[in-house]
Amino acid sequence: MNAEDRLSKLKAIVSELESVVVAFSGGVDSTLVAKVCYDTLKDKSMAVTARSETYPDFEFKEAQKLAREIGIKHLVIDTSELAIEGFANNPPERCYFCKTELFGKLKDIAKEQGFLNVADGANLDDTQEFRPGLQASKELNVRSPLKEAGLAKKGVREVSKMLNLPNWNKPAYACLSSRFPYGQSITEEKLSMVSDAEKYLRDLGMIQFRVRHHETIARIEVLPEDIHILTSSPAREELAAKFKEIGFTYVTLDLEGYRSGSMNEILSETELKMN
Repeated sequence: MNAEDRLSKLKAIVSELESVVVAFSGGVDSTLVAKVCYDTLKDKSMAVTARSETYPDFEFKEAQKLAREIGIKHLVIDTSELAIEGFANNPPERCYFCKTELFGKLKDIAKEQGFLNVADGANLDDTQEFRPGLQASKELNVRSPLKEAGLAKKGVREVSKMLNLPNWNKPAYACLSSRFPYGQSITEEKLSMVSDAEKYLRDLGMIQFRVRHHETIARIEVLPEDIHILTSSPAREELAAKFKEIGFTYVTLDLEGYRSGSMNEILSETELKMN
């Protein structure tokens, strides 16, 4: 299908929802869902963004801006993933705990304000990756219009571009809790270290990257074509000094480069089948 056909199918699915609360992070996927829901359902749609320790302030500000541009009603709620039982211990099913809590809150909001459905931004590619949160959405009957329309990430970007959404080519982003090896506890201090380190890389002009927190070690993932930027003088020395100032003892660069979900590489086949 071309982008127009994909959009038509997506609109048809959204129309069936009648009224909907959209879990809105400001990423490419949830932005497209919010846009189509508003264009199709108008005031029978609402976007909800959850602020927490794992959600950087720059992402929140961007979500606010996008919601204003779309025109959709935007509700902001405060949450704390670290307060969820089991979350801070960082087990492989961490995202299941988080999404269960989040979608539970959104279901309550929907009920209180008279909306029939809750929708998220999961797309077809998510079903091919380790995404424990998908189980939570299934259990709580959260709709995934992109996935239901057969839209993978490429298709999402094509439709978003056609609709002139400003973030259609935004790099993939995941909450800061994904920067820690499973079993390593997550704290506000560690989250702050990662946030500060990634802000430094963003200010350097890096587009797609992660700073993985291995206790005293920072493991930096950037696109392979960007590795030379960080290894050249004086950038290398300045980066090392900054990361040590942030709190890391050792600063390393992953020679494999950026890859989504690199923390899942240690999981067994059984664990990966949780989807």
